[in-house]
Amino acid sequence: MKSHKKSNVIGLNERNIKLIYPNNNKRHYPLADDKVLTKEILHQYDIPCAETYAVIEYNSDIKAAWELCKNKNALAIKPARGSGGGGIKILKKDHNGIWISSGKPVEERQIFQHMAATIMGFYSLGSHDRVLIEECIEPDPFFQQIYPSGVPDFRIITLDHQPLMGMLRMPTDRSDGKANLHQNGVGIGVDMKRGTLTQVYDGKNYFDHHPDSKFIVENVSIPYWNEILEISIATAKAFPLNYLGIDIVIDKYKGPQIMEINVRPGLGIQLVNQQGLKEKINDLNKNRS
Repeated sequence: MKSHKKSNVIGLNERNIKLIYPNNNKRHYPLADDKVLTKEILHQYDIPCAETYAVIEYNSDIKAAWELCKNKNALAIKPARGSGGGGIKILKKDHNGIWISSGKPVEERQIFQHMAATIMGFYSLGSHDRVLIEECIEPDPFFQQIYPSGVPDFRIITLDHQPLMGMLRMPTDRSDGKANLHQNGVGIGVDMKRGTLTQVYDGKNYFDHHPDSKFIVENVSIPYWNEILEISIATAKAFPLNYLGIDIVIDKYKGPQIMEINVRPGLGIQLVNQQGLKEKINDLNKNRS
């Protein structure tokens, strides 16, 4: 990143002092940190998101909740207070009705064990947690042309309900279907005005293509871009949090869906876009004046 661009980059301390603390009251953090609470608000405001099938708070409730869900052909099982994709298990039935997770058959006993571990806080730093079972998103073919597996998503940073910066997070051969940058996924920059992709960043280097599929992303138009911006604004307005990272996936059948929101969004998005957040905030303030 060139020196004048570097001066516009916001670091961790500055993010905390100037963006998080003044804009996000700590008492509202649970609305973002707990996926069950997040989804209650999304459903309340009719903001598109995956259908909730069950919420499990105690081990004794696991079997009854499973009976309600096991007739589905695909499920996403998530810890309510997990972070960084930890503890998320995607289950899909094969043509014989056997549950498959990460390419391997999985028994009900193993699924129950995973849920019990989640409730015990295995994925939420040891505190009691809840299990969220929800509709499994079927990624739009747009994503599959870039990389054919996993669940990619868009991260949109909003300030005072306005989208500032975005990126597309994509899985790789090394990320086991996860799109998170710290789990070996890649970030793809987004031109917010044009609604197009720019370049790929793998944490060290920049490319014009996905490192595994070799698909050229430069100047590729993002489908539903206006809708993505609209639902990110609607989501930002629905929560009493003025600085957010909003994660959105495009479902093959339903279009853009909110996956989750983050009250302390990471700063790697600046490296992905080769642009500092200060510059975007200054632009936002100029447009207001």
